[in-house]
Amino acid sequence: MAGQAAGTAKATAKEDILDAAEALFAARGFEGASMRAIAEAAGVAQALLHYHYKTKEGLFEAMFTRRSGAINRIRLARLDVMLARGRPTVEDIVEALLRPTIEAGHDPSRGGSRFASLILATSTAEGDWQKGLVARSYDPMAERFIAALMVALPDLGRAEATWGYLFVVGAALTQMAPTGRADRLSEGAARDEDTDAMLSRAVIFAAAGLKALAATPPDDH
Repeated sequence: MAGQAAGTAKATAKEDILDAAEALFAARGFEGASMRAIAEAAGVAQALLHYHYKTKEGLFEAMFTRRSGAINRIRLARLDVMLARGRPTVEDIVEALLRPTIEAGHDPSRGGSRFASLILATSTAEGDWQKGLVARSYDPMAERFIAALMVALPDLGRAEATWGYLFVVGAALTQMAPTGRADRLSEGAARDEDTDAMLSRAVIFAAAGLKALAATPPDDH
């Protein structure tokens, strides 16, 4: 029992550290969030951060992959179910790609707007280690979805499927967390807190674009 309690306490401490890191990295950026400040926010000794994660880069990666890994596991599980049933529709693939991200962005317990801002910042960072982190975190999943899009749309070439995937994900990231902008621009007719309404339109919009790419001869691109 003592060993189990110790293991639970250790896991809790690590979660507290990752939660504190997520909050401070989102608020202050990578350079502005110090290991000392993160340790203080987590209520642990700074030495414990170095023990578990070695460096600030290591802590950032652990914090980042906790969320990205959880989202991608849901995405790939849904994709696997669809592929096992036969040839999926492009709409189903887009839904499986977008829903886990949007739902996480609207759920503070899964990172919410903090992780949404971190994805955007990390994806556009110029550092080699940030680029490597994004590649390790998302490229294997992205390749699976690109291949699935080519199954759903046999006339969609690899280049078009890749561009289409990137366009869909790029648009989704700007809507991952609620900002109230849709409410303002629509004068209240659209609410970005309504994830189902947002996703239903995002799927229609993205699927139409992908189908148009598949229908366009390569020489016309």
